[in-house]
Amino acid sequence: MTGERIKTDPFVLGITGGIASGKSTVSAMLAELGAPLIDFDVLARVVVEPGRPALQAIVDHFGTMVLRTDGTLDRKRMSDLVFADPDQRRRLEAIIHAPIFAEYRSRVGRLAREHPGALIQAGVPLLMEMDLEHMFSKVLLVYARPAQQVARLTARDGITRAAAMKILTSQMPIDKKVPRADFIIDNGGTEAETRIQVKALWEKLQRQLPGYPA
Repeated sequence: MTGERIKTDPFVLGITGGIASGKSTVSAMLAELGAPLIDFDVLARVVVEPGRPALQAIVDHFGTMVLRTDGTLDRKRMSDLVFADPDQRRRLEAIIHAPIFAEYRSRVGRLAREHPGALIQAGVPLLMEMDLEHMFSKVLLVYARPAQQVARLTARDGITRAAAMKILTSQMPIDKKVPRADFIIDNGGTEAETRIQVKALWEKLQRQLPGYPA
């Protein structure tokens, strides 16, 4: 359990995990219960759309080689380029992080106006790697054992176990994230078992929302 967080209004639940731990599954269940989602993976794509300043900054630094013929960002080429070069990855992050956070704040404000009093969820894959816990009311970790992550990765992406292990070892170990989370959903069992945990968490969080009767 982490220390006291900055109180945010509206209430925003930061959701993170490890690769193939099931973050999207849990977010979908929370959305069914009424929690609108802001997905940082989506924001990362939005801020580099054609005409956006971030895309121009990327082209200025990396060159037109990172563009497709239609002028959109070639995400595969960009990923390959920065994965092999930590300095280039940091440069890309320096370009896109500020626009992503600005888009996030804008969407939080819009959702708060459209759904007053609602629990808002934010899916942030690198939440703990970037030390972003302070941005959220509470943080939820979607957990799966490393062996399960590898098995899911090989099945989902059609890659070898060695390739899956390489991806896993390039990230913060999920077990190191456990003590930093306020809540944990164990997504290592069946979908029904996960749904029971999500429902229980939802009911618990409703009592922490602004305006809930004391």
